[in-house]
This record gives sequence, structure tokens and C-alpha cells, in this order.
Amino acid sequence: MLFLVAALMLLGVVLGTVAHAPLTVSAVLAAVIAVWLGVFALRERHGRRRTSSD
Repeated sequence: MLFLVAALMLLGVVLGTVAHAPLTVSAVLAAVIAVWLGVFALRERHGRRRTSSD
């Protein structure tokens, strides 16, 4: 329960920061995060394929 409260508080802080930032800054940061998550997902997928074939 405490984890949920902390997560909601952090979400509120992040959304408040995004609301005050210019739209271009928010869009660039969103694109950077999306690319980062995409690279992470690809590395995880390729890492699991190599491990399972041994």
C-alpha cells in the first residue's frame, strides 16, 4: 500500500512538471524515453534468445 501511495505521489510530481514545461521539451523527452525503452526491449529480447539456445 505504501508503494502505491509513493508511486501516485511521484506520478503527480512528474505530471505537474510536464504541465509547466513547453510542449517541445515534453515531446523531445517523450521521444528520448520511447527510444530508450525500445533499445532496452530489443536488448532483452536478443539476450534471452542467446541464453535459451545454449
